[in-house]
Amino acid sequence: MDFKRILVTAALPYANGPVHIGHLAGCYLPADIYVRYQRAQKRDIKFVCGSDEHGVPITIRAMKEGITPQDVVDKYNAIIKDSFEQMGISFDIYSRTSNKIHHETSQAFFKKLYDDGLFEEKESEQYYDEEAKVFLADRYILGTCPVCANENAYGDQCEKCGSSLSPEQLINPRSALSKAVPVKKKTKHWYFPLNKYEQWLKEWIVEGKKDEWKANVYGQCKSWLDNGLQPRAMTRDSNWGVSVPLPDAEGKVLYVWFDAPIGYISATKELTPMWSDYWQQEDTKLVHFIGKDNIVFHCIIFPAMLKAHGKYVLPDNVPANEFLNIEGDKVSTSRNWAVWVHEYIKDFPEQQDVLRYVLCANAPETKDNDFTWKDFQDRTNSELVSIFGNFVNRAFVLMHKLCNGKVPKLHQDVLDDADKALIQDIQNAKTNVEADIENYKFRDALYEIIDLARKGNKYMQDKEPWIVAKSLAENPDNQKLIDNCLHLCLQLTANLAILINPFLPYTAKKMCGMMKVVDRMLEWENAGKLNLLNVCYPLKAPELLFRKIEDDEIKAQVEKLHANLVQSQNAAKKMEETQQNATNNADATPDVTQKAEITIDDFMKIDLRVATILHAEKVEKADKLLKLELDLGFEKRTVVSGIAQHHKPEDIIGKQVTVVANLAPRKMKGIESKGMILMAQNNDGRLIFVSPLETADNGSDVK
Repeated sequence: MDFKRILVTAALPYANGPVHIGHLAGCYLPADIYVRYQRAQKRDIKFVCGSDEHGVPITIRAMKEGITPQDVVDKYNAIIKDSFEQMGISFDIYSRTSNKIHHETSQAFFKKLYDDGLFEEKESEQYYDEEAKVFLADRYILGTCPVCANENAYGDQCEKCGSSLSPEQLINPRSALSKAVPVKKKTKHWYFPLNKYEQWLKEWIVEGKKDEWKANVYGQCKSWLDNGLQPRAMTRDSNWGVSVPLPDAEGKVLYVWFDAPIGYISATKELTPMWSDYWQQEDTKLVHFIGKDNIVFHCIIFPAMLKAHGKYVLPDNVPANEFLNIEGDKVSTSRNWAVWVHEYIKDFPEQQDVLRYVLCANAPETKDNDFTWKDFQDRTNSELVSIFGNFVNRAFVLMHKLCNGKVPKLHQDVLDDADKALIQDIQNAKTNVEADIENYKFRDALYEIIDLARKGNKYMQDKEPWIVAKSLAENPDNQKLIDNCLHLCLQLTANLAILINPFLPYTAKKMCGMMKVVDRMLEWENAGKLNLLNVCYPLKAPELLFRKIEDDEIKAQVEKLHANLVQSQNAAKKMEETQQNATNNADATPDVTQKAEITIDDFMKIDLRVATILHAEKVEKADKLLKLELDLGFEKRTVVSGIAQHHKPEDIIGKQVTVVANLAPRKMKGIESKGMILMAQNNDGRLIFVSPLETADNGSDVK
C-alpha cells in the first residue's frame, strides 16, 4: 500500500528516573534515524513521544525519595527531555501524560468502550494493606524470591535473578508501605475482553505480519496467541493516574498500559489540529519503536483496543530491539549499573554523535548485545577516526595542497576503471542504505556508509595523488589525474554527509560547514549524485570530525561504573540495617516525663491529617514564624508555625507533615492560622517534623 503520511511513535519513558544508553539503543535512536531519513525523503512524517507519568514505578520512586509523585515526574521529565534534546533525538513533540489533554483523551477512549458495552465488570480478591488502608500493586509487595532467596524481591519480578513472579509466589510477603503482612480483599474493576479479539489478532499478526515484522516481535506475539488470551483489568486502585470516568469508580484509575499508549494519540492532538489524519486515515503508516519488554502491549493489547474503538489505524510495523547489557551484566537501575545519558553528555561534551554511532553499530536488533567502554573506544578510534574522519580530512588537505583549495574539474578523457568503480560504489551505497533503513536494518545501513568511506580511503591510497604531483614538472597533463581523484573524493565526501545525516546529524552539519553548502544539500534526492560540489568552488580548511578516545578516559568510566555499583550496594545495606535497628528498638521505652493521661474519647476529638507543604515563607518581623500553605487533599489552608529557626522555607516545600486539622483558628502577626503542625523536639532543642514514614494521600486520617 502507498502511504500518504507516516506517524512514528517511540515508547513513552517512565518519568521515575533518567534515561540510560540501553533506552537509546532500544528504541529512541532507531526511531530518530528512521524519522530523519524520511524527512530527508521529504515525506509527511510526525514523530511523537512523551513522559509516561503514571503507574507504580512513579509512586515507588516518590516513596523512596520522600517526595510526592508530582515532584518525581516534574524532576525526571525535565532530565529526560533535556537528555533527548542533547542527543539529537528530533521529536516533533515530547509531551506528558499528566497533561490535561491526555487525561481527557484517555478518559474519552475508555468511556467509548464502556458505552459500547465492551468492558466486563468483575470483583476479585487483591492484596490489601490494612495498616496503610490501600490495595497493593505487585510492586508494592516485597518478599523472599522462591528462586534465588533474595529477601527483597518484588511481587512482579526479582531484580536479583530476573525471575518473573506473582505476589502469591513470594515467601513471607510484606507491604512495601507499612511492612505489614498483606491480606486478600475484594475490589471491583473493569476488564477488557482480550480473548474476544484472539481470532482477529491471529489473522492480523500470524497470517498477515509473518513476513513483515522482525522475527523476535512475531515470535513473541505468536507465543502469546498460542497460549490463549484472557480478559485483562484496565483499572487499578490508586489515587495517582487518570481517574476512571464513571460515577462508581472513586479511588480507581486507568491501568497505566491502557492510558500510556493513548499518550501517542493525545501527544499528536497537542501537536497538530490535523491529528486525526495521522490516526484515523487508512493511508497513514503507523510505526511503533519499542524495546522487547513492550512488544505484547504494542502488538496485542493496544491494537485490540484500537480495533474495539473502531476509528483508528493499526500499526504497520513494530520494530522492537532486544536489550543492551553493560560490561557483560544486565542493566539495573536499582543497582545503578547503567551508563546514564545525562552523565555521558557531561563527561564527553560535543561527542553525542560518537555515542550514536557506537550504539547503532552495536545495536541489539536481533539479540541482546553488550556495550563495553573498550568497544566504545575501539569503534571510535578505528572506524570513526581512522576510516570516516580520516578520509574526509585527507580529501580536504590534498584539495588545498594540490588544487588551490578549490573543487577540481572531472576530466572525462582520463576517467579510468578505478574512477568508474568508485562512482558505482557511491550509487550502490545510496540504494543499499535506502533499502536497509526502509526495512529497519539500521546497523547494516551504517556499515554500508562506513564501508563506502573505507572504499574511498583505498581509492585515494591506490591513486596516490601526492606521488603523481611530483611528476607534474615533467608531465603537466598528470594534473588531470590528480583532479579526477580529488574531484571524486570530494563528491564522495558530500555523499557521505547525506548518507550519515540520519545517524550522525551533528557530524553531517559540520561537514556542510566545511563544504560551504546549505543543509538543503542533505535531502535524500541528492544522494548518489556527483555534482553536489561545484567545480572551482573554494572550500574551507579541514576540521577534524572526531577525536581519539584515550585510555585514561575509558579507565575512568569503568571505574565510575563499578564505584556506582558499590555505592548503591552500600546504600541498600545501610537501609536494611536502619530498618532492622528500627525494628529492634521498636519496644524501647523512652525516659521522659509524660503528660497527664487522657481517655480515648479525648484523643478521638483530635483530627490528625496528612498534608503536603506547597509553599513556605518567613513572616515579616517574626524570627520564629513561617507561613505555610498546606494541601490537605480536600482543601488548601494556611498554617503559621514557629519553626523558622530550625528549617529554611526552601528546604521543606513538598514535605509531608501531620496536622491538627480541627484546631480553632487564631491570628498570628495578622495572619489567620488554621491548624498546627506536629513536631518532635530533640535533646538539643531542634524541632523535627512528625511525618508519614511513607508517602500518604493528602487528607489521610492519622490514627
